[in-house]
Amino acid sequence: MKQFFNEKENIVTEAIDGTIAASGGTLTRLDGYPHIRVVVRSDWDKSKVALVSGGGSGHEPAHAGFVGKGMLTAAVCGDVFASPSVDAVLAGILAVTGPAGCLLIVKNYTGDRLNFGLAAERARAFGLKVSIVIVDDDIALPDLPQARGLAGTLFVHKIAGAMAENGANLEACAIAADRVIKASRSIGMSLDTCTVPGSLKEDRIPTGMAELGLGIHGEPGVEQVVSKGARTAMEHVVERLASSMPKTPHVALVNNLGGSTVIEMSVLANDLLASSIGGHIKALIGPDAMMTALDMHGFSVSLMELSTGDEDLLTQPVNVPGWPGCKSIKTASILPLPDGLSPVRTPASPHEPTKTFLTHCCRVLISSQDDLNALDAKSGDGDTGSTLATAARALIEAMDTLPLADHTQLFRAIGLELSQTMGGSSGVLLAIFFAAAGDASSSGKSMRDALMAGLDRMRQIGGANPGDRTMVDALLPALQALGDGVGPAANAARKGAEYTATLSTAKAGRATYISAEQLEGHIDPGAEAVARLFEALV
Repeated sequence: MKQFFNEKENIVTEAIDGTIAASGGTLTRLDGYPHIRVVVRSDWDKSKVALVSGGGSGHEPAHAGFVGKGMLTAAVCGDVFASPSVDAVLAGILAVTGPAGCLLIVKNYTGDRLNFGLAAERARAFGLKVSIVIVDDDIALPDLPQARGLAGTLFVHKIAGAMAENGANLEACAIAADRVIKASRSIGMSLDTCTVPGSLKEDRIPTGMAELGLGIHGEPGVEQVVSKGARTAMEHVVERLASSMPKTPHVALVNNLGGSTVIEMSVLANDLLASSIGGHIKALIGPDAMMTALDMHGFSVSLMELSTGDEDLLTQPVNVPGWPGCKSIKTASILPLPDGLSPVRTPASPHEPTKTFLTHCCRVLISSQDDLNALDAKSGDGDTGSTLATAARALIEAMDTLPLADHTQLFRAIGLELSQTMGGSSGVLLAIFFAAAGDASSSGKSMRDALMAGLDRMRQIGGANPGDRTMVDALLPALQALGDGVGPAANAARKGAEYTATLSTAKAGRATYISAEQLEGHIDPGAEAVARLFEALV
């Protein structure tokens, strides 16, 4: 079982209880478990228009996470991906509706429309004023007679909720909700489908593909496309949104469908704002998980055309756990580096043979990125190749600013470059290596002896010795053999790298945390990088 659930039949009630317990007293619920599951504002006094929404569970924090001052008054929760019953919806309406009336906000799914619609009729029979709006913001399937309701529903929650909090009457809230629905459009994309508790996962999306326009219950989308990263994924989404988007100011909502990481969502938000429609986006909600599809590894983008006063309503403070806030898009001012961190560079000096040599070394590391990452995944965190390749690309970009004709200054300049562009402990150690080599070269030592001095300093500070299963196991014998030529140095480096595969214990680096069974038989990625460099120079 790869989900942290208990008994399937108790998932929703236990989740509601957890949400209420974590609310700090702002939320409560109606009695009636397990058939009636309604989360309500604790401070509600029925003096204003009530907002009720809900639907199937599995979309958390929607909808219970948006109950509170400034948004929903109550959320009616069904089973996972299943509409709540008529009685549950009616209970929610009766519990929170006073003389000002109640606005039901319903996503456009058959079960929700029927159950909320019938509950509204029954509530009216009790003499209550009840209006209902249907959210149909999905643009993925233009030929669908009834467009689905997606994360654009949250625009309605926020704007109608702010109006109700400010004392607007039911008619004004309903008119505003209808306007927001007409001004909203959403579409999603995912690399995988969701895992419904107690059901087998549908492996509909092949590895290397992404699905555009799938629904929040895992319903198939409009097409599958080759997955080429965040920018390409956002281009597909933007293309669909732009086709029906007026060239006027909009607010964007960037929604995590449940299984995407925070860093992925930040990259996607950046790509959206840099896209062809980015200039029309004046405010941003998220990126965050707001209307999810359980663990779906995907995202959705919702746009709403802004009318007068909308930004004030969207940014009006709320007291709900699920709302991440709405921020205006402003150009960030980049602060200069503090004094002492901006490197004082030696004037550049061209030297074509040195440039060719260094560029070749860098390209070897870049081409080895995937192989070195795969090796590092066996004994570390899988990023050695990426770290070295990033530094190599930065060095190529900086090539024309380096003192290529002065090897002493070049060693020092490379050390400075690596200290800024290469992450992790390896970046620091190699920066020390080149800086110390530069110092040794300035005292008149040969290039080989200068490099040996750099290695000695790196070993002294880093603590790695031969046999510790690090790059030292390849670099030390290579430099020792370099006096006999590049060929013998390459052979020594390869022999040292292969030696690391026989070591079942690492005494330096992240591999120290790995068991002997996982280490044995795998070459240390740093040592492999050194061996590949020397072999490429033969």
